[in-house]
Amino acid sequence: MIKKIALFSAIAILLMSGCSQKKPAPDANSFAADTVTIEDGGVSSQNRYNGSTDGMRSIYFNFGEYDISYDMQGTVAFNAKVLREKLGGKRVKLEGNCDEFGTDEYNYALGLKRAKAVKDALQAKGIRSGQIVIVSFGESNPQCHEASDSCYARNRRVDLHLLR
Repeated sequence: MIKKIALFSAIAILLMSGCSQKKPAPDANSFAADTVTIEDGGVSSQNRYNGSTDGMRSIYFNFGEYDISYDMQGTVAFNAKVLREKLGGKRVKLEGNCDEFGTDEYNYALGLKRAKAVKDALQAKGIRSGQIVIVSFGESNPQCHEASDSCYARNRRVDLHLLR
């Protein structure tokens, strides 16, 4: 009986520990100063990394966050203006993206939360909910593949695309 309990315990410990390696945890302080900004709704040097189409601009997020920062409010307003001009009877797809830190499940959920935050902001600016589709790519659609803070920042975004 004791041998069965010991064997069961050993198997349970092995199953719980798993065999996969986890990605290194990022140092949250190293990301604090590294954000992608679009100044005053205009085009900055960082806007060359835009993943959005149809004249819209990507919305970038801080590490692990899904609330739209003050710096990105002008970009949301700019995108709402473009949508009011171009949307008509079409729909817009919001694609939530993340950097490579965290599990696939975590990043998928974070991408959805980011897309939902942009959807809510666009609705507040007059875009109808029924014209907005949200999806999450998690970490699977990076714009940048380098191991650097600026690259990670470019991957934490929501891209906007008109659906034809």
